[in-house]
Amino acid sequence: MKSVQLGKSGLKVSNVCLGTMTFAREADRAESFRIMDAYAEAGGFFLDTANGYSAGATEETVGAWIRERGNRSSIVLATKVYSSMGPGPNDGGLSRYHIMNEVDQSLRRLQTDVIDLYQIHRWHPQTPVDETARALDDLVRAGKVRYIGCSNLRGYQLLLFLQRQRSTLCESFVSVQPPYNALNRAIELEVLPVVEREGLAVIPYNPLAAGMLTGKYRRNAELPKGARMQAHEFYNRRYYTDEALEIAERFVAHARELGMTPAQLALAWVLADPRITAPIVGARSVEQLTDSLCALDRELSPDERAAVPAITTGRWVGEDPVYDATAYR
Repeated sequence: MKSVQLGKSGLKVSNVCLGTMTFAREADRAESFRIMDAYAEAGGFFLDTANGYSAGATEETVGAWIRERGNRSSIVLATKVYSSMGPGPNDGGLSRYHIMNEVDQSLRRLQTDVIDLYQIHRWHPQTPVDETARALDDLVRAGKVRYIGCSNLRGYQLLLFLQRQRSTLCESFVSVQPPYNALNRAIELEVLPVVEREGLAVIPYNPLAAGMLTGKYRRNAELPKGARMQAHEFYNRRYYTDEALEIAERFVAHARELGMTPAQLALAWVLADPRITAPIVGARSVEQLTDSLCALDRELSPDERAAVPAITTGRWVGEDPVYDATAYR
């Protein structure tokens, strides 16, 4: 695994980030530890989590692994804030109140004194941009956070934040974390042009399109029991369409022709875009992670990437609820 620069910051990260959303949910503590061990043995040192994953249990699992392995100084640790963490009216969103409360809770769960990359999980229309920007800036100045980033923002929302952060001399985002894969290329239309101009890092999630690109879903067949398309309605709305199933079938066949597994081709396709910094790869097992990481041994040329079956540039299949403040990924 390579080390790459995180945007215009001086921080370096591994060129594949380990996503932890499955931890304490689809992978128990022991398997989660094995996954993180395998990732570290492969040379990875960039972990991404969020306060809302499994109601905080995912952060606790990551924190326990870091404490047990004693490797905090060699890990770049990223987490996110937004999710409702309780029944109260101020227990979610991007208000100063919620951010200040939740950063301390994340630090406690992660068993660390500082978060390397603290990201807003999505747009919150009820909170002024200035309020969120100043709260994040205060966290950096207080030494609780080293860098800040964002996830799931549209191009104009990202520009609003960047403009206000700079005009008020607040700390600016160094990274964005959007969905990106061969079935969802929406960021090519708005977000990636902004990223190129502003020099931000791109840490995309969902390279496998929630499993659509692995070939597990087929037309005229029932959804596999326990699959994400069955368990999470928003994944179903985002990806499970006739168009996506048709592209996925051709995608899987193309992977076989190249001598790759579908998961390897999906990750290689994302990595082949020079604007991408470090795709986020999640796994339920060590075997899934190992399979995906084999993509690092196969770089696609521009012509090879263009030949991979994919949705038209700047489009996505189905609905895209990722920008809906009520959606949860």
